[in-house]
Amino acid sequence: MAEQIHIEPGGDKPNQDVFAETLQRLAASDRNVIAVTSDSRGSGKLVPFGKQFPQQIVEVGIAEQNLVGVAAGLGSCGKKVFAVSPACFLTARSLEQIKTDICYSNHPVTVVGISAGVSYGALGSTHHSLHDFAVLRAINNITIVAPADNFETEKATELAAASDKPVYLRFGKKIMPALKANNNDSFVFGKGRIITEGNDVAIIANGETVYPAVQAASVAKRTRH
Repeated sequence: MAEQIHIEPGGDKPNQDVFAETLQRLAASDRNVIAVTSDSRGSGKLVPFGKQFPQQIVEVGIAEQNLVGVAAGLGSCGKKVFAVSPACFLTARSLEQIKTDICYSNHPVTVVGISAGVSYGALGSTHHSLHDFAVLRAINNITIVAPADNFETEKATELAAASDKPVYLRFGKKIMPALKANNNDSFVFGKGRIITEGNDVAIIANGETVYPAVQAASVAKRTRH
């Protein structure tokens, strides 16, 4: 009999929403949690955050290089900074600042790429961010994380806030189903979660591609058995 793949039903949200909710919860208990945005508090779901914590959010306007520079400065002063901007612009226009101001300088800043991949759809390739993995993986001293579901998003945001190193969090806009791991429900940077076991092939995926990979595994198991 084929092994059951666990997918939790209903009530799920886009990872961006869960990130914003988690960041707001963390900010309530720690005044050092700061969000920096580049005219992106709306698309980053941070409007409620700004209303509740107006002293813990910085708006720089459409100026991604400045966004990263300000975030690096705040990080150097002991703040737990989340620099939030569309991934397509954040990892292209301000790549030099991410490399030098954050990573080379080793500041505890979490760079948050929202609406990643092809989330902006019909807006075209100027707004797509398939390059962000490639360029950031070429830079030393940054942990790159693409959560697969709401659970991983919450845990990744908490870990990023507790980290004293640069982190890149990558979120799309799709509503994500909850994926129950076979081994456990723990999440740490640098270690994958096993969603289902098999005997024929290993499928490795991250971010929003994990759910299609799970669906593919399920089809393969039904076909085999």
